[in-house]
Amino acid sequence: MTDKHSIGDTAGPYDIADLATPLAELANSHLDLGSILMPVVEGGQVTVEMSATHEPEAVYLVTPVGRIGLHAFAAPRSGGLWREVVRELAESLRSDGAQTSIEDGHWGREVLARVAGGSHRFIGVDGTRWMVRCVASGPEESEVQLAQLARAVLAETVVRRGNEPYPPRELLPIVLPPVLAEQVAAAQQQMADQVAEESGVDAETGAFPSQPLSAAPDADSAPGTAVPEEVVPGGAVAQSASATIYSEAQPGPEPTGALQDEPGQNETENDPAAVDPASGAEPAEADAPAPSRGSAMSRFRRRRR
Repeated sequence: MTDKHSIGDTAGPYDIADLATPLAELANSHLDLGSILMPVVEGGQVTVEMSATHEPEAVYLVTPVGRIGLHAFAAPRSGGLWREVVRELAESLRSDGAQTSIEDGHWGREVLARVAGGSHRFIGVDGTRWMVRCVASGPEESEVQLAQLARAVLAETVVRRGNEPYPPRELLPIVLPPVLAEQVAAAQQQMADQVAEESGVDAETGAFPSQPLSAAPDADSAPGTAVPEEVVPGGAVAQSASATIYSEAQPGPEPTGALQDEPGQNETENDPAAVDPASGAEPAEADAPAPSRGSAMSRFRRRRR
């Protein structure tokens, strides 16, 4: 029988089947994206990237020191997928001109790619029929701190693989929580209206019908979904409610210290070795929300003291 683990016991990232911590306790510390439960970061902001077809493509945590993205992939029962990806990823990055190195990290090999103005760090962990990959992108001066924060986030990540027969390397589907899905649907409607306006067609005629990006499950029907009685300032619910939505065609405001290069983005699309779009850190707002209780950043800071 597999031993159960609790969030914070240094055994993460966790398979949801092996998690002893009740999901209700994670409602304000983690963002439930269906296949992956992503810890929120104190002082951070949730951003959703939409594809050219107005579909949700990725969810990121923009922090004071850089951007962190998490993706879960299907993997063979035999494991070892990350080791294969490391070799392919390093070769792809080098061929694109990035200064690339492979370092030893907490879970094994990490790939570090330095480009003009900053760096991308790729951290991968193999689980039971899944692999989770963390990409931390930020300015050069925050590289060490961002790496520590990325590892802290990954250590508290939970993967919900499911029993579907996905082929190895396929990205596990993202299901947006209700609060976030509402914002994304509104953004999709706005984009559809803009397309209609630019083409001279009235969107209300039905020429450009708007469909929800992803049918967000009801709280009562979604597995493991809990509706918190209290919205903790700076927690997962609050960050979801204030998320930034942007598309490839209409990127959001460029963060301070943003990286200019996007090595290998087209050549490795839809593959675990794909390089995420470059991003750096955003300046902290003067009226930043209160720290979220139990967030990965707060525990990270306590460990540093």
